[in-house]
Amino acid sequence: MTKTSDNGMEHSIGFNMGVTYRKLTNLLQARLKEYDITPEQWSVLYQVARSEGLIQKEIADRAGKDRPTTTRILDQLEGKGCIYKKTGENDRRSFLVHITEKGKLLIEKTLPIERQVINDIKECMTTTEYELLMELMLRINNRISELTDLE
Repeated sequence: MTKTSDNGMEHSIGFNMGVTYRKLTNLLQARLKEYDITPEQWSVLYQVARSEGLIQKEIADRAGKDRPTTTRILDQLEGKGCIYKKTGENDRRSFLVHITEKGKLLIEKTLPIERQVINDIKECMTTTEYELLMELMLRINNRISELTDLE
């Protein structure tokens, strides 16, 4: 029989996802430390590397971050020489984000680290379980989007 706590947090999806996210982020952060990039910065830089010339809103959407956070991260990455911003031709208020050679090299060096973290986590489950987990997380994400759109 499973022991239950007074607050029932072990059954809270938000609590468990939050704890797991923080642990996963800490693991990736420790492995990226020598490259002077945080997991948050890495995810944004990765999106820029995947699609050259995106606007901030597209980067924010793809990285799953809000615009103010994305702006802060882009400024940090620009300060590190990993990206540069170019004013948009159609909309002078927006800018397109491009990756520099330094940024490309950083992604090239760190992508195997990120992939290894994923593989290390996958070791505790079967391929079918991993695929199911990813499907369920996507379903939860979509449901939360639906609920927040209603508010």
